[in-house]
Amino acid sequence: MYAVVTTGGKQYRVSEGDVLRVEKIDQEVGATVEFAKVNMVSTEGGVVVDPAALESAKVQAQVLEHGRRKKIRVFKYKRRKNFRKTIGHRQYYTQIKITAIQA
Repeated sequence: MYAVVTTGGKQYRVSEGDVLRVEKIDQEVGATVEFAKVNMVSTEGGVVVDPAALESAKVQAQVLEHGRRKKIRVFKYKRRKNFRKTIGHRQYYTQIKITAIQA
């Protein structure tokens, strides 16, 4: 059984027991998070994509840790103008473990 959930503007395919990194969620470590925005659920009986049937579907997860990803370098350059600019960015993330899928 798996589900497709939306969080942080991205979609993730999750199963029970999966550990994944999502955009930062304002919850403490050890807290339980519930994702109500479920786009699809696949069960033994088939795939459910009907929005009316998915209103009651939920995915629960436990927050494992918070952190920041690896730094990416952004280099801006304009030829013949002597313009060079380097900046970096580190995105915040929350690592979660999927505990239950309720279809």
